[in-house]
Amino acid sequence: MSTTDNNIATRRQFVSGVAGAVTAAATVASVAAPARADDKKKLGGVHAIPELATQWQSLDLAKILKYPAAFLSVSQNNSLYLPTGAQAAERQWERGSLPATVKVAQAARAAGNFKTFAWIGYEVFREAYPQSEFDAAQYASWIKGKEDWSPEKKKADNDLVAELRALVQPGDLEFNEQALQTAFVGTRLPLDLARKGIKTIVITGIHLDWCIEGNARAARDNGYLPIVIGDATAAQKPEQEAAAFERINSFFAPVISSDTFVKLLNEPTRS
Repeated sequence: MSTTDNNIATRRQFVSGVAGAVTAAATVASVAAPARADDKKKLGGVHAIPELATQWQSLDLAKILKYPAAFLSVSQNNSLYLPTGAQAAERQWERGSLPATVKVAQAARAAGNFKTFAWIGYEVFREAYPQSEFDAAQYASWIKGKEDWSPEKKKADNDLVAELRALVQPGDLEFNEQALQTAFVGTRLPLDLARKGIKTIVITGIHLDWCIEGNARAARDNGYLPIVIGDATAAQKPEQEAAAFERINSFFAPVISSDTFVKLLNEPTRS
């Protein structure tokens, strides 16, 4: 082989080596990026909120949020937000749903078109509830080891957490859910929404993959336009939230952040 041929071969080897290194680096980067994204999703809250599903992207959400609207806070009680609560093991006070809910409630109140504010409790102690066999077995499991709590302690456990209690105004609705995962059965909510001509329902609260998803589904089935405020909700564990957001956002309701909600309230509509 001539010197010229040797030089050409060497250059080819060099270029091939560089190309291989670049490809390898790109592959490593492409693997690392999703890994980092997945790690963030495991933190839950705002980190786990997905991009709006394709069908929602065509909507004028700023316009929809200016329709006659209702704000629902679900199960945001002392049971979850105090270290002494029956559900304190979740340590929800260390997560972001409560300050995000305060932000949303205050913005909704200032907007003027929110005609219903509903503060909806979810009792863990359900001895007086009508119960099927399934209900009896499930409700008993929730209070295992807490059967000796006094009536006063049980009531305090279900009270609305202080940060939200400070936002309640005369005329607001306060009641407990009666069904397993929705406020649309056995409560005064459906009549209130109908009489006020509500179209849009903004939902915050706990638990994301239970009452929040259940109420979003029920709202859709009853002809309303539900919007879930992702970081103002929470599942039992942060790593459970991404899957729940994806499911809700894909099929039942747009999932947005509290900051996006505030921004949309202050945006002009497209038409």
